[in-house]
Amino acid sequence: MDYSLIGTDMHSHLIPGVDDGSPDLETSVALIRNFKELGYSKLITTPHILWDLYKNTPETIERGLDLLRNALRENQIDIEIAAAAEYFLDDHILELLQKKEPLLTIKDNLVLTEFSTMHQSMSMKNVLFDVLMAGYQPVLAHPERYIYLYKKWDLFHEIKDNGILFQLNLLSVTGGYGSRVQEIAQYLLDHDFYSFVGTDLHHEGHMTRLKTLEIPAKLQELLTNGRILNSSL
Repeated sequence: MDYSLIGTDMHSHLIPGVDDGSPDLETSVALIRNFKELGYSKLITTPHILWDLYKNTPETIERGLDLLRNALRENQIDIEIAAAAEYFLDDHILELLQKKEPLLTIKDNLVLTEFSTMHQSMSMKNVLFDVLMAGYQPVLAHPERYIYLYKKWDLFHEIKDNGILFQLNLLSVTGGYGSRVQEIAQYLLDHDFYSFVGTDLHHEGHMTRLKTLEIPAKLQELLTNGRILNSSL
């Protein structure tokens, strides 16, 4: 499998021991070696900031990134790596916005955001609007995984029309998260919702599936015509 057309992965959990992603440095290095072999030239890893579980800060993330970069140099793995964060849209991010604390961005003002994949937030649209009003461009991670929005196409269109960008998990298009997720992903692909694609890689099982993934024709088309913006990161 060759992912060189994507070039940059902008959603992963590769900093060891800070969330539910890679547990240790050895695993992180092995996963990143695989990324390079698959044709990726840049990784923007995005640890969770979910205050009830993962109290990450720019300082903890930067320390982990430095550790990871040193290990890659020692192992002679030549790949660019940076870090941002995947912000769970809860009271903590609202507090950060109120205090005007700078958020970690993928690039410029692009902020990766997520909601619970199990329960719908009644304030979903309001919180996304708050992030926009603070001067950031929210990128909604894996919207296809919010199965409580299954067939609520009008809400997806409303969120998009309000200026929110969408990011597809690559494994969603293979049924890796279930048939409903795959169906939502296909609808959003067919209606040109996605601006970014990411692996959302957490562990070796995800990497194994990435190595055999077949990219759907519609996604291949979007990548070829420049509609997917990963190469700009």
